[in-house]
Amino acid sequence: MLRLHNSLSGRVEDFVPLEPGRVRMYNCGPTVYRRNHVGNYRAYMLADLLRRTFSFLGFQVHQVMNITDVGHLTEDDLADAQGEDKLLAEARRQGVVDPFEIARRVEDWFHEDRKTLRILDADCYPRATDHISEMIEMIQSLIDSGHAYAVGGNVYFDVSSFARYGALSGNTIDALEAGAGGRVEQRGDKRSPQDFALWKHDEKHLMQWDSPWGRGFPGWHIECSAMSRKYLGDTLDVHTGGPDNKFPHHECEIAQSECVTGKTFVRYWLHCGRLEIGGRKMSKREGTLYTVPDLLERGFEGADIRLFLLRHHYRAPLPFDEDALGDARKTRQKLDNFVHYEMATRPEGPSLPEVAATIEKAREGFRDALEDDLNMSAALAAIHEFMTAINRIGPSREDAARAVAFMREADQVLGVLDATPQRSEDDAEIDALVAERDAARQARDFARADAIRDELLARGIELLDGSDATRWRRK
Repeated sequence: MLRLHNSLSGRVEDFVPLEPGRVRMYNCGPTVYRRNHVGNYRAYMLADLLRRTFSFLGFQVHQVMNITDVGHLTEDDLADAQGEDKLLAEARRQGVVDPFEIARRVEDWFHEDRKTLRILDADCYPRATDHISEMIEMIQSLIDSGHAYAVGGNVYFDVSSFARYGALSGNTIDALEAGAGGRVEQRGDKRSPQDFALWKHDEKHLMQWDSPWGRGFPGWHIECSAMSRKYLGDTLDVHTGGPDNKFPHHECEIAQSECVTGKTFVRYWLHCGRLEIGGRKMSKREGTLYTVPDLLERGFEGADIRLFLLRHHYRAPLPFDEDALGDARKTRQKLDNFVHYEMATRPEGPSLPEVAATIEKAREGFRDALEDDLNMSAALAAIHEFMTAINRIGPSREDAARAVAFMREADQVLGVLDATPQRSEDDAEIDALVAERDAARQARDFARADAIRDELLARGIELLDGSDATRWRRK
């Protein structure tokens, strides 16, 4: 039984989808005004891990991840976000007249980066600007039912009309009023400072549409409610996002969606922890917004970054530094070495019953870890224990193939193994040195053989002497 931590209840619960065997999952995707930094990808990696785990456990998954290309304002920690549209602000900074030019370019970058990180394709990536009519329909329904009101070209959701407001984040109306401290704008057209905009009127905004309330643009929260409903229905099994999404975005989604449908909006909410540098989240102000290309330029591969983002529990804060990335790279290389080198050159021999037992134990441990709220630390520990045990047994070629098949099975979730052995620029040189060492050993020139071994060891290359040949691997 898969068990997941539900942010709504604050507990780890048995996962039971609304429809047996099928999962409807919505993931908050990027706001396409600037290239996403690696901290953003922790939330997208949670979505990918869930997607892969559901499939691994036999569920059919329908996954939707949105693209926000209008309406996300700069002061987004308020229920009724204030400030300037992030996309328009970036367009002005770059001197670009058409904000869609930026939106489409950044959307392309997002897909380029997620593919580098081996994040599987969702079933669809709906853009907010392609679903204005669905938003207007929901807003009108909220007005008709008394949960929203129009004034001066703006439409606001009446927070007092939804008794469960604050159930996800703890930010109830009373709590917000007690702790506002001047952070809630006292707009004269709102019935309450806590009410949030569903539709906004702003003559200066470059992206506007006609509506029953005049020209304007949608609020950030209504976008996800409308798109998730169109593609997944009134009730979702799972909704994910980053820690900043819980309030106000997800809290407001619940309120407006359930007031339209009268049904539970989401059954399981999952939120990841922050990616931190020095105990603080990544920050533009502090110059710590590393992008995927930044890390590739530092010599890391997409699979290294992926494993770094996966290896700690998704709910815990994840400290970021290059040493941690380097550790992830070493772990990824060990996994690849096992599959492509250690198991690839095993000799012929009898099949051993210990191998089948070791594979089954690892499979059970790996699955148990996944079912325990996606415990990736335990899942990777099961894999490492498996590799050590198999190497200790010394499998035949046939058993080695079975061990590799299990590694490929586990990699359906991990997504870090290469299809074929990787070749670096210096591999040919290393091959030549290994061949020279073999020749020196045959000529009984042990001083030269030892010198080559020491040189390779200093370069992080470990030699594995066999009866028929010498293999090497990166440590």
